[in-house]
Amino acid sequence: MLSNKPIRMITDTNTDSAARQVALSFIDALNKEDFKTARNYLTDDMKFEGVMGTRDGAEAYIADMERMKFKYNIKKVFIDADDVCLFYDINMGNAILFCCGWYKITDEKINWFKVVFDPRPLLDGKK
Repeated sequence: MLSNKPIRMITDTNTDSAARQVALSFIDALNKEDFKTARNYLTDDMKFEGVMGTRDGAEAYIADMERMKFKYNIKKVFIDADDVCLFYDINMGNAILFCCGWYKITDEKINWFKVVFDPRPLLDGKK
């Protein structure tokens, strides 16, 4: 059932702009394989939650990204204060998947994010 509650329109406030910039700069650094810069956008104790697993800590996450070298094609950005939601295609080398990433920004760094997608294209290749 749909709610009668009004939808909050997001405006481009300073907080929204800063959070947006952090998330987009992080993705840009990953695309450029500039992992040192990407690491600078993460808190030391950041947590990643994904469909295929989790990572605790920036060092573990960046080590995986250095190995996998995914490429991101951002389709849409949504912002709500310190939360940033990105719709993007991720080129994983053997498949391009449409994904949604939810990034929590604290003190201009990513301290948590979750990426969701339909994993069937990846799993179908393993049969």
